Amino acid sequence: MTAGVEVHTLHKSFGPVKVLDGIDLRVKPGEFLSLLGPSGCGKSTLLRSIAGLEEADAGQVHIAGRCVDGLRPRDRDIAFVFQNYALYPHMTVQQNVALPLVMRRLGLLRRQPGMAWFWPGTRELLRDIDAQVQALAQTLGLQALLQRRPGQLSGGQRQRVALARAMVRRPAVFLMDEPLSNLDAQLRLEVRDELAQLHQRLGATFVYVTHDQTEAMSLSSRVAVMERGRIQQIGTPRQLYDEPNSVAVARFIGSPPMNLLRLQPSQAGGVVLGTQRLALSARQGGARVLPACAGVRSEHLRLQPNGGAAAEGPPLQWPGRLRRVEHHGAQLHCHVEVPQVADEPLVCSVMTHELPAGLTAGAELRLGLAPQHLHFFDGDGARVACEARVAEAV
Repeated sequence: MTAGVEVHTLHKSFGPVKVLDGIDLRVKPGEFLSLLGPSGCGKSTLLRSIAGLEEADAGQVHIAGRCVDGLRPRDRDIAFVFQNYALYPHMTVQQNVALPLVMRRLGLLRRQPGMAWFWPGTRELLRDIDAQVQALAQTLGLQALLQRRPGQLSGGQRQRVALARAMVRRPAVFLMDEPLSNLDAQLRLEVRDELAQLHQRLGATFVYVTHDQTEAMSLSSRVAVMERGRIQQIGTPRQLYDEPNSVAVARFIGSPPMNLLRLQPSQAGGVVLGTQRLALSARQGGARVLPACAGVRSEHLRLQPNGGAAAEGPPLQWPGRLRRVEHHGAQLHCHVEVPQVADEPLVCSVMTHELPAGLTAGAELRLGLAPQHLHFFDGDGARVACEARVAEAV
């Protein structure tokens, strides 16, 4: 059965340190929601509070419409997949996967060695449990590993065993705390694909903690970006990338992160970016707040060698110097110093074949963009809903 999760005004502190600061969150049934943020932002504590592994100081957790505060983790109909797998080293893969069913369906006495022969119905229950483990092993490709112990498995195999142990009870909600962080890059890609297929196949509710935005953006239906114990923004991966509601989200989402540009207020109205004035108009429902800085994604910047006609390029252009070029396969990240508009080098993403001939480190060039690609933020870093057009040179 698939269930939703709701968190209402959750607070949690460890001594003087406030880890969760009034968290409100709703996860829809069947949704894959990732909690994304830097280390120490509270995402694992939030997940453990949902699971019942941490007791919140205030607030409520609802699973499948019922309040589960005070219930033990085993009574919340959830499965928790840990970062370090948490497999029992002395048990085989089959025993590790079967353990949740054995603990739930057999009492203490019936679990003792040899009791299956004396307790009516025990052998039938064990055969049923074994059949479920075998079916799940086939689904996850673990048939050949069932008699091995965790120490004889690779990291990816251990993670699949941990997933199988979580799945065998058919819980309403899967909670996963950075389950791929111990894997190397290639295994992480493989297990990530398995997770995506697993979610599609089960249709279950997944709440997934990660600090890796690639994992969050590629796996999730929605992503909740956390910082300092609060949820900064919740949305689809595309919404977070295209419409970040703060500088913090804009800089955290995207690789490379969003470039930030200096703005100065203009006496003629609007703002000045470099040597050009921008006239601003509020979007529908937007507040008329003068932005303090602007942001632009790397793919919206345009490189132009010196010597070409400026009129052929984007409306906004500034002189710059190419500092270095990073190679990322088919794409290049060009770091350009543009002191007229930014304190740090701006990163421009171009396809390898699009790099103008003769542009090497130290080359003088022009960097440009179209004003419709600008994002605006106020002095506190909050998004300002406005549109810009080039008015005139200052």
